Amino acid sequence: MYFNTLTDFRQQAYACFGRGADALFNLCDALLSESEARSLIELSQAPAFERGWSSLYQGLTNGKIDEDALRAVCIHALLQQRGGEELICISIDCSSVPRPEAETSPDRGIIYVPNLPRATKPVSVGWQFSTVMLLPTEPGSWVGILDQRRVRTDQTATEVALIQLREVVPHLKRRVVILADRWYATAAFLRACKELGCQVLIRLKRNRKLYRKPVRKSKKGRIPLDGALLQGTRAETLTGADESVSANDEKGRPVHLTRWSGLHFKQGRDVEVCVVRVVREGAKNSKRDPRESWFVQLSADMPLQEVAPTYAHRFSHEHGYRFMKQDLLWTQAHVRTPEQFERWSLLVALALNQLLLARPLGQAVYRPWEPKQRPLTPRQVRRTMPSLLVQLGTPTRMCQKRGKSPGRASGFHPQPAPRHGVVLKSKHKAKTKG
Repeated sequence: MYFNTLTDFRQQAYACFGRGADALFNLCDALLSESEARSLIELSQAPAFERGWSSLYQGLTNGKIDEDALRAVCIHALLQQRGGEELICISIDCSSVPRPEAETSPDRGIIYVPNLPRATKPVSVGWQFSTVMLLPTEPGSWVGILDQRRVRTDQTATEVALIQLREVVPHLKRRVVILADRWYATAAFLRACKELGCQVLIRLKRNRKLYRKPVRKSKKGRIPLDGALLQGTRAETLTGADESVSANDEKGRPVHLTRWSGLHFKQGRDVEVCVVRVVREGAKNSKRDPRESWFVQLSADMPLQEVAPTYAHRFSHEHGYRFMKQDLLWTQAHVRTPEQFERWSLLVALALNQLLLARPLGQAVYRPWEPKQRPLTPRQVRRTMPSLLVQLGTPTRMCQKRGKSPGRASGFHPQPAPRHGVVLKSKHKAKTKG
């Protein structure tokens, strides 16, 4: 059954490819099967890539992919593996693609680069991509890509996230909880999630100011817009909690959870939210392992005991990004235009989704030092894809020889590619630094 599901998915995905469909789909198969390639051009030497190496770049340059149709196909296939009444956890986040020296690449902006030395500014130049992922039931690397698109320099990550959610959530037709990091805790994002009927669990900065319902203390003057303040950095404001629970985590360490309801942001008084504080006594109180964490919700439907375990699923998003960058060469493709990289990103997402659909087949290749008692990883399943693709076959047409190119005309001198400056954003308007 799972074999037929994967075969049907490949046929439906191929139907979403327009111009350059054969070269692009062969490139996706090469990415699935060639685990030793370290660059984009090396994928042209994979047995699954049935064409010449120049077809690889021609497909990325001139190819066409129906993104809406491909999104619908991926969502339908990934949800078939989940129960009809099961709560779906999806996450949304952004990742950066550094392009500091690519002066011929347009629409580059300032991006955040993590894991740099503390003495270095964590910024670079490049592109930014927003990704909506379907999270697994157990934390791990088995994520599915529901949508992935570039954040243009005239957009913000939150604006793109709202566009993606409005296009993805109607296809899910399930109970959905959205997990996100703290920069998505804005009134506009929460308002859109409320309109879509989704639950949310979003990280919150400790110093964010929220307000209770206003209480009129005098008959004179207008009705107050905001009530008493609640701010995590001010202990005197943390009174009147609606719910409090103490429990133990999976390691037996005490955890204290507190929830305040009926709050709102000053920028979104029409959106009522709940705030949850999680205090873990056994944490190291470092940046990666904080002792105190804050979250925002749209309602108090989720039990307090499930807040921390539910948000732990969001870290699967980071594992998915790491696998895409380290194994699927997502950021190793050096192409000129952002449109080429967008097509490459769709192929990477399609390859990752095929690995997720191939997981139930149970086929894997282990290294001698890898224990077989542990759950399968995407890397182990990817090692079996060369033999699996032979059984699945390819929906692409047989490659036809085109003859030998005559080459450049005598006396032709190509002009240098135009240079593009870095787009710097300001509060008023975007400006370009040449």
